[in-house]
Amino acid sequence: MKSKLDDIILIDKILLGDQTACRDLVERHKEYAFTIAYRILRNRENAEEAAQDAFIQAFRNLESFNKESKFTTWFYRIIFNAALMLKRKQKDQIEDIETVHTLAAEQTDNDFTKRREQQYYIEKALAHLSSEDAGIITLFYLKEQSLEEIAEITGMTASNAKVRLHRARQRLALELDSLLKREAKSLL
Repeated sequence: MKSKLDDIILIDKILLGDQTACRDLVERHKEYAFTIAYRILRNRENAEEAAQDAFIQAFRNLESFNKESKFTTWFYRIIFNAALMLKRKQKDQIEDIETVHTLAAEQTDNDFTKRREQQYYIEKALAHLSSEDAGIITLFYLKEQSLEEIAEITGMTASNAKVRLHRARQRLALELDSLLKREAKSLL
């Protein structure tokens, strides 16, 4: 379990020049950084590049981090911006989304198949949403960020984040409905 206190301890060590603490902080947050960037960029290589850029920016600006805040909130804002900047640079390079989550080996075949199908349709529907909508849904549901944290990450107010999340959920539901109807028609 990642805690705010553990992050603060690592940050203090990094500011004192501890390279091991740098590696530890990257290890703690690299999966989240990649996932946020991937939801925005929808491309594995670009997401890795954006996540790496975000870590570089974070380490360069670590002294400006307010230790009263959560590191993840501050860092995800950096990731979000790095991914959006890269997306602007590479606007025309959108590739098909690939699966980023692995399923537990002990699941039964039926559970595995069902979860794979659910994941497939959700990933496919998310791919049809705007980067901002996919990002906000990812932050709220997959990364379990609060509306206040999402507001800080995205630079909007908490009420705007709530409205944006509500609308993104509606668009996701419409996209899933449309996708499943198309799939059902293709089977007939």
